[in-house]
Amino acid sequence: MPMVPAHLRERALGMVQRGMRIADVARAINCNVRTVSRLRQRYRETGRTADRPRTGTGLQQQTARVTPGVHNPSISAQTFRNSLRDAGLRACRPVVRQVLTRHHRQQRRLWAQTHLCWTRQDWQKVLFTDESWFCLTRGDGRTRAISMLYITGMTSSSLMWYPSCRLILT
Repeated sequence: MPMVPAHLRERALGMVQRGMRIADVARAINCNVRTVSRLRQRYRETGRTADRPRTGTGLQQQTARVTPGVHNPSISAQTFRNSLRDAGLRACRPVVRQVLTRHHRQQRRLWAQTHLCWTRQDWQKVLFTDESWFCLTRGDGRTRAISMLYITGMTSSSLMWYPSCRLILT
């Protein structure tokens, strides 16, 4: 609710002192009944109609909170991390991959040559991955990690391991 200007507070108090009902005064100055009631109560206790002091966060502090580096250039690292987290940004570690050597390339070429004559049905039974766990997101937003053996329902004898990838036959 917007603040009632000083001239309307004086006018409302005058109407109440002349004997008007609080509901009629509130309707006349277009404000809430509780506002007029509080105004009358404050005048009885303090003898003043001045508005209460504002205790909320000032606009400059709100702006400083949104743009922390501009108003206070020497913020701590933790404050910066908190600001990023509040904005929905999260840190993640980069994925470390094995550097491919000449031997790896030879192994890959050999593997490709041995599987050159496979049909579409053969390839549909294959799953390539460089991870040993799958993350499945459930409907409730939780993530669950499941091993490859659990997903395929196969025994370890049905897995074929190659140097550069893992091959699961289903």
